Amino acid sequence: MATIFNNRDPDFFIQGILNGDIVLLSRAITLVESNNEKHQLVAQKIIEGIAGAPRNSFRLGITGVPGVGKSTFIESFGKEVIGQGHKLAVLAIDPSSAKSKGSILGDKTRMEELSVQKNVFIRPSPSNGTLGGVTKTTYETILLCEAAGFDFIIVETVGVGQSEVAVGKITDFFLLLMLAGAGDELQGIKRGIMEMADALVITKADGENLEKAKVARSEYAHAMHLLQGSESGWTARTTLSSSLNNYGISEVYSMINEYNTLVTANGYFLLKRREQQIDLFLSAVNEQLTNKFYSDKVIKEKIKSIKNLNADQNIQPFLLAKELVNLFFKK
Repeated sequence: MATIFNNRDPDFFIQGILNGDIVLLSRAITLVESNNEKHQLVAQKIIEGIAGAPRNSFRLGITGVPGVGKSTFIESFGKEVIGQGHKLAVLAIDPSSAKSKGSILGDKTRMEELSVQKNVFIRPSPSNGTLGGVTKTTYETILLCEAAGFDFIIVETVGVGQSEVAVGKITDFFLLLMLAGAGDELQGIKRGIMEMADALVITKADGENLEKAKVARSEYAHAMHLLQGSESGWTARTTLSSSLNNYGISEVYSMINEYNTLVTANGYFLLKRREQQIDLFLSAVNEQLTNKFYSDKVIKEKIKSIKNLNADQNIQPFLLAKELVNLFFKK
């Protein structure tokens, strides 16, 4: 890694990124994801330096149950996106990537056709085992990609869970991919994820599975209809697709474009972006306060002594917590 970052001048990275240098973009993202304190200082200056870059992009979050075919869908959809004249960045979040990195590389391998396209950038975005890591590193990676000229950003998650909530807070449109013919169609998906979804796509709607997909679409459409309406004025859609036959892919793009037109016209697009920024700001404050609290030497010793109390010694959790917090802020 030392050879990669011999030049740690933030301006070197900033100018390169603004000029669309993919190599420097990749290296800057690595700095953002690094836990090295020196790398973090450089990364922060780079983020500050590209803050004024245009943000004329659309951010799409995509998730789905295991085996739904996210990578093949993204490859087909991605080719549609660049065919419409966009520059596309695909960011894949993998909670396990901090240790194994296996599935990340697998995703990129499965996107063979898309990854070699001129206006496409595919990058793994590890969560580092924490939900906060998903939000912080991915959000800053999005900013870097936008500064490099990518105007359509796809953020892909590996499953249905907490990371989807985080991704939903940094994207403009949330697309949920589901399978048909896998038993009870509404099992394995949380209500909260469905409430976040702006559209639901039944994948692999081809061959003998087509009729099952149509039935599943009807069931999902009914379930989505029962959920609370969105502030955006958009009614969540349910549709079919087949990456194998390239069926329904252009329709998904048109649907997303229709949403973008609607929320841009009624002002919701900018409103949502601002709400996301405020939410990220508050989350960052909480995270930094938590880190400072637990890294304080006195607090560490107090917590250690509490943990070492005998089992027969009764403690008052909330009272002790209040005392520790008061001690921390009185210092």
